[in-house]
Amino acid sequence: MERIENREMLEQVCQTSKAQIENSRCRILICAGTGCLAGGSGKIFERMCELVKDNPDVEVHFGAEIAHGKEDIHKDGEIGVKKSGCHGFCEMGPLMRIEPHGILYTKVQLEDCDEIFHRTIEKGEPIRHLLFKQDGIEYKRQEDIPFYKKQTRNVLKNCGHIDAEHIQEYISTGGYKALEKALFEMTPEEVIKEISDSNLRGRGGGGFPTGYKWSQVARQKEKTRYVVCNGDEGDPGAFMDRSIMEGDPHKMIEGMMIGAYAVGAKEGYIYVRAEYPLAINRLKLAISQAEECGLLGEHILGTDFSFHLHINRGAGAFVCGEGSALTASIEGNRGMPRVKPPRTVEQGLFGKPTVLNNVETFANVPMIILEGADWFKSIGPENSPGTKAFALTGSVKHTGLIEVPMGTTLREVIYDIGGGIKGDGEFKAVQIGGPSGGCLITPHLDVNLDFDSLKKMGAMIGSGGLVVMDNHTCMVEVARFFMNFTQNESCGKCVPCREGTKRMLEILERIVAGNGKVEDLDLLEELATTITETALCGLGKSAALPVMSTLKLFREEYMEHVVDKKCVSHTCTALRRFIISPERCKGCSKCARNCPVGAISGRIKEPYVIDNEKCIKCGACESACAFGAIHIEG
Repeated sequence: MERIENREMLEQVCQTSKAQIENSRCRILICAGTGCLAGGSGKIFERMCELVKDNPDVEVHFGAEIAHGKEDIHKDGEIGVKKSGCHGFCEMGPLMRIEPHGILYTKVQLEDCDEIFHRTIEKGEPIRHLLFKQDGIEYKRQEDIPFYKKQTRNVLKNCGHIDAEHIQEYISTGGYKALEKALFEMTPEEVIKEISDSNLRGRGGGGFPTGYKWSQVARQKEKTRYVVCNGDEGDPGAFMDRSIMEGDPHKMIEGMMIGAYAVGAKEGYIYVRAEYPLAINRLKLAISQAEECGLLGEHILGTDFSFHLHINRGAGAFVCGEGSALTASIEGNRGMPRVKPPRTVEQGLFGKPTVLNNVETFANVPMIILEGADWFKSIGPENSPGTKAFALTGSVKHTGLIEVPMGTTLREVIYDIGGGIKGDGEFKAVQIGGPSGGCLITPHLDVNLDFDSLKKMGAMIGSGGLVVMDNHTCMVEVARFFMNFTQNESCGKCVPCREGTKRMLEILERIVAGNGKVEDLDLLEELATTITETALCGLGKSAALPVMSTLKLFREEYMEHVVDKKCVSHTCTALRRFIISPERCKGCSKCARNCPVGAISGRIKEPYVIDNEKCIKCGACESACAFGAIHIEG
């Protein structure tokens, strides 16, 4: 691709790339996000490429059933097989989208490729067993599927719709037009004002006003400044930023460049955890392509603006999501937070003023510059405008990556988009905001998902993880799980977090092991308050939130564990009590023969019994019984 020297050349590349896409006979977009690749989409891509290569002159047919009543035949252009980013519908992967008619095939396997090519591409026939079905309805078009129809995909608009590995595809969607507008039609001050007027708040968890942060950096006397993107994303179950970096890396890069222009920075860093190898490769490719065509480097688009971008791989420490720990890690030091002030905007990376935002925040910037602050504020509530991407996981029918306007209710997310609770379960709670977040329960289903509404509930959006739990979930074990994660990830610099989380974890482990006491609950609350008030960084200050929220909302479960020594969900192994029903037991002795500790005794053809003092709760007897005579009490 030739070097783009000015805005006229950028427009020419945009129109040329757009025409190539519009004139193609067919585009086969295969999800090449991490999830679908793990399901085999890489081999599916290779096979579809082979089929296209072996049939270069095939006419592309879309029968009346697909083309909405009128048969459509495409003879010109090429058949393009593309690697797209994450489509979001992870539960149904591997996914394949066939354009121009928006067909989405779900759970595609390698053996389906030939049928797809010869039936759908050549003959225009839909393959029904690959179409998504819900409540007896068959959906041919992706946009009609309830999972997508209920969303507002702005940040994720290109993910699944463009080739993630070619800059021309991003430019064809209007990519880098926002940078062009900023460089030629706006001063740095006007860019900051537009972002400030939009009230874009940081999508990494805290919700800090982005424009205000940028203005703080811009007014510093020190002229060497940096722009840093936080792509660390350490929350369990969260993959929003990863999907953006994999599926639409240039949108984030363009946002960083606009930020650099606004604050006068010449260099930027993207901090990505090493566990995201695909995201790192896509970012490297995107940066090299942007440099090759002159959109990164010296004198961008023929202006005086120059910007260089670097990638720094993190070692996977959760604490490096905190600003000062992240910049310390980039500098080659141990990732540990420091006392503030001075703050990152004053003395950040290499002691210089630094803009630090996360991936999703930067990805919003180009749209705001192009469409204007008023457009952005027209979406969602006044104090939390725009959309938010969430990773919807857990006990919900349709897990995946979603994007909805701020202020959308939890009920809409779980039931309208997620399809409700899977299996025979009933909604119990949702953990929002990762290990630093809190729980929401049934009375909160109609609470708006925005920064201020959740803060009143004692929860936070965080980076956007939503873990849905049903009535088979033990909330005490949930608290123990998140506390175990937080304690392991503590950097150890301050005593409250280092020692306090360890003591809280020890108490929770005693409780789930059946050795808890009522006094432990008061001690947990006391420790939680102390850690929250005295910890050094945001990780420590929010570490106790899962325990505090579960204690408040599910105290009766804690009491059952410490007083009755029972776990109603049967999750806590040590609190299980296996019993043999005399009415069902046939006296076959199979349970006794499978017990590893000899805790079962009896006589042949008579009911057997379990000695729960000896029983190690392994469940081998329950698995061995062919008559369903053994079950957990309660």
